Order: sequence, then C-alpha cells, then structure tokens
Amino acid sequence: MADNEDQTLAVKVGTVALTLAAGWLAQKLVSFVWARATGHDAPEDLDDEEVGIVSAVSFAAVAAGVSVLARRYAGRSAKGLVARLTSSTS
Repeated sequence: MADNEDQTLAVKVGTVALTLAAGWLAQKLVSFVWARATGHDAPEDLDDEEVGIVSAVSFAAVAAGVSVLARRYAGRSAKGLVARLTSSTS
C-alpha cells in the first residue's frame, strides 16, 4: 500500500511540475507566434482599452486552446514517465 501511495504522490508531483513547465512554454510559444503573425506584441491586459475586442477575444481563444493541449499532454507524459521510472526501479 505504501508503494501505491508513493506512486500516486510521484504522479501528482510529476504532473504539477510538467504542467507548470508546459504552461510556461505554451505562454512563450503563443506570445512568439502572436507577435510574428500580427506584428504586435501579445496583449498582456485584455481589459486594456487600447486592445481591440477582436484582438482580445482571438488571443484569449488561442491561448486557452494551447493551454488545454499543454495541460493534457503534460498530464499524460507525467503518468507515463512515473510509470517507467517506478517499473525500472522495482
């Protein structure tokens, strides 16, 4: 039972670490692609009056979509990585 709890804790810690890293990387990627595609820096404050509504909604949709993909990939990768590590040490 302790091994199962250790594995569950390892999966949770791994998932959190990979999710944070994936989120940071996704943010950087979206900002870079946005700047290249639009010629403008990515909006930092979507409530700013200088940011157009179309630009704000478009950026929010793209950022949210990439965030979901990154989170799902990170979760699956963490589980697979922990499974490989725990099976090789057993």
